[in-house]
Amino acid sequence: MSFPTTRGHGGRSFGFLTASLLAVLLPSAGVHAQDGPGQHEPEEAPPAPIEGLAVRAAQAPVVDGVLDDAAWNGAPVMTDFVQREPFDGQPASERTEVRMVFDDEAIYIGVWAWDEDPDAIIPGDRIRDTEVSESDAVLLAFDTYHDYQNAFVFGTTPAGIEYDGQVANEGRGGGFFLGGGFNTQRRMQSGAGGGFNKNWDGSWNVATSRDGEGWYAEFRIPFNTLRYGTDSTWGFNVSRQIRRRNEESFWSAVPREFSLYRLNYAGHLTGLELPFRRLGSVTPYMLGSTARDYAGGQTSFDQNYEFGGEAKLQITQGLTLDATYNTDFAQVEVDDQQVNLTRFSLLFPEKRPFFLENAGFFAVGGGGADLFFSRRIGIENGRQVPIAGGGRVSGRVAGFNVGLLQIATEGTDSGQDPNAFSVARVARELPNRSRIGAAFINRDGSASGDYNRTYAADGQLGIGEAWTMTAWGAQTVTPGLTGRDWAVDGTFGLTTRKWRGNLQYQYFGENFNPEVGFLRRTGHNYYQVFLMHNIHPREIFREIRPHVSYFTFRSDKTGVEPGFEESARLHIDTHWEFNDGMEAHTGMNWNREGLYEPFTIFGTDVTVPAGTYDGWETQLRFWTNESAKVSFNSGANIGSFLSGSRRSLNGTLTVRSGSSFSTSLRLDYNDVTLEEGDFVTTLAGVNFGYFFTPRIYLQSLVQYSTQLDTFSANVRFGWLNTAGTGLFIVYNDIQGIQDLHGPQGRSLIVKFSRQFNVLGG
Repeated sequence: MSFPTTRGHGGRSFGFLTASLLAVLLPSAGVHAQDGPGQHEPEEAPPAPIEGLAVRAAQAPVVDGVLDDAAWNGAPVMTDFVQREPFDGQPASERTEVRMVFDDEAIYIGVWAWDEDPDAIIPGDRIRDTEVSESDAVLLAFDTYHDYQNAFVFGTTPAGIEYDGQVANEGRGGGFFLGGGFNTQRRMQSGAGGGFNKNWDGSWNVATSRDGEGWYAEFRIPFNTLRYGTDSTWGFNVSRQIRRRNEESFWSAVPREFSLYRLNYAGHLTGLELPFRRLGSVTPYMLGSTARDYAGGQTSFDQNYEFGGEAKLQITQGLTLDATYNTDFAQVEVDDQQVNLTRFSLLFPEKRPFFLENAGFFAVGGGGADLFFSRRIGIENGRQVPIAGGGRVSGRVAGFNVGLLQIATEGTDSGQDPNAFSVARVARELPNRSRIGAAFINRDGSASGDYNRTYAADGQLGIGEAWTMTAWGAQTVTPGLTGRDWAVDGTFGLTTRKWRGNLQYQYFGENFNPEVGFLRRTGHNYYQVFLMHNIHPREIFREIRPHVSYFTFRSDKTGVEPGFEESARLHIDTHWEFNDGMEAHTGMNWNREGLYEPFTIFGTDVTVPAGTYDGWETQLRFWTNESAKVSFNSGANIGSFLSGSRRSLNGTLTVRSGSSFSTSLRLDYNDVTLEEGDFVTTLAGVNFGYFFTPRIYLQSLVQYSTQLDTFSANVRFGWLNTAGTGLFIVYNDIQGIQDLHGPQGRSLIVKFSRQFNVLGG
C-alpha cells in the first residue's frame, strides 16, 4: 500500500523547536528550587512500622459523632501525625487523635480532628463518595490480608458523608478513564481495572460533629463488610486533610511521592479478635417504569414492572459468593458525554454495583488495554441488554486472590443473541511489592461457532522502593482469526521524590481480539518514554513539575508498510502548582497521525484521505482552588490538526453553597479547519445537585452535543439506605437537535431496593 506525501506543519524544524522548548519550559533547578523545611529524600526502605492497638469495648459506642462514650476512655491513642504535603516529614500543623475499639459485630473508630480555626474548616459536598480532596477529610486504610497491596478504604468529611473504596495492587492498574466529561462530585471515573475502585459501596456508617475546637468522626465498620484471613495483625493507616492549607498528614508517615495506597508504609494494627460467622444477605428490588423509544419506532409508552435482586453468602472469611437474578441498574448515574475527533472508541467507566465488588481481583492488562472490561456485559451501543442472572466467587484462598464470574444475558430486539460470559482470575501477592497471576475470559454465543476466548498471564516485580517492573501477555481465540492473535506489554517505572519516569513497550497482533475487554487499536508496536522532575520551591509554588514524554505506534498490519507510523506525540510541559491548589500547565505537543485508509470524523461529513499529518500545537490547562465557593477549570489546545488546524477550548465553572448545593456549567468547543472541510463541535452541560442529608439528594445532568446531535436530561432523586440501596426515582429525556429531529426517548423509573441479613449480623 502506498501513501501520499507527508503533509506537516513543522516537521523540518522539529529538532530546533524541541531544543528551544526544553530550554524555555524546563525551569532551572537552581532558581528557587531548594527544598522547603522538612523535605528530603526518603530512606531506601520504609522505617520499622509503628503499632496501633485496638481494644475490646465492654459496651459499643453510639455512632452519633459525639465522642463522649465510655468505650473511648480506655482506648490507646494513635497520634503524632506527620505531613506528606506541604512539608513532608514535619509534624502536622493540627493535632489528630484516633482510637479504635471493637465488639463481636464491628470495629469502631473515633477521630478527634482538632483545629485552631474551626470556622475555616471546609466541609465539602454532602453526598456519598464526593471527591474528598476538595474538603477537610479523614481516610482510613485497612490492609486486612497484610499483603501490602490490597486494602479497604473508609473516609468522611465534616459534612458526615460515607466515602469508601477498594485498593488493588497498591493503587496501580489499568482501566483508568481517559476521556473527558465532568461531574461536580467527581465520582471516580475508573472501570473495573482501576487500582482504586471508588465505586465500590460497603455496608457501614459514620457520624460527625463540630464545636469550637475542631471536628469529630465516629465510624462503625462491621466485620462482615471486610474480608480477611487468619492473621490478626493488619496493615493500617490514617490520613487527614486540612484543605485550606492544602495539607495532608498521616499517622504512619508516607513519603511525598506516594499516597495512602502505598501500603508498605502503613503501620501495624494489633489486638483485634477476628470473628467468623457466615454472613448471608439478600437485596431484592422492585421496579416500575414507563418508557417510549421514539428513535426505535415505538408509537406509545410501555409500562414495565420488574422484580429481581442479589444475594451474598460468605463461604469463608475471605471468600464470598454473590448471585444476581434479573439484574437491573436503573439507579446508576448516566455517562458524561465526550467529544471524539479520533478514529478510536471512547472509554466509559463501570458504575454498576454488581460488577464493582472485588473488581480489582478481576483486573488484568494495563497500559491502555483492559483484557476484562465488565461494560462489555449487559450494554450494547450504550443501551442496556437484559441480564438473566449469574454469580461470582471472589476473595482470598490459601494466599491466592481468586475471582470467578459467570453471567448470562438475554437476546435483544436489535438482533443480539443471548450470551454467556465467564471469567476466571487468580493472582498471588509476593514479597517486595511483587505479584504473579493468570486469567481466562470467555464469551459463548447461542449460535454455533460464536465464541471468543482470552488467555492471559501477568506479573509485577518491585525493586527497592523506587523501581517497578510490570508485564503481561495474552492470546485470543476467535473463529476465523488465526495468527497474530497475541499481545505483550512490558513497563519499567521509576518513582522517587524528585523523579518519575517509565519506559514501555507493547505489541498487539492485528488478530488479537479480546471481545470482553477494551482495546482501542490492534496490529502495531508501541513505544513510550516519560520523565518528570519534581521541584519543591521555598515560596510561591508548592511544586513545579517539568516533564517530557514521547510515544509512537508503528504498524504491523497486513497490507500496510511495516513500521508505518500510525500515531506519535512529543509532549513537553511544566506543571505549576500553587499553595492553595491552583494549578497551571504550560506545554507544547508535536503530533503525528498516519492514516493508511481514509477517515471520516464522527458526526461530520468530513473525510480525511490517507496520508501522514504532523505539526505543533499549544496545550494549556488552568484551574483555580477547587475547594472554593466559586472555582474554574479550563483548557485549550490550539495548533495543527490532521490536514489543517484546530482550536479546542473547554471550561467548567462550579458554584457551591455550603454542603447542600453545587452546580457546574461545562463547555467543550472545537473549531476545526481542514483542507477537506470545516466543522465546529459543541458539547455543553449543566450539573445540579441539592443534598438534603448525606443520604438524600436530588441531582440533574443536562447535556447538549452537536456531535451526537442530541439534547438530553437526566434527573435523579435518591434516598439511600446501606451499601447503595434505597429509593430511586429517575427521569430521562433525549431530544434530537437537527438531523435527529424531535424526541428520541423518554422514561420514568421508580426503583426500591433493600438489603436484608439472613445469616450473621
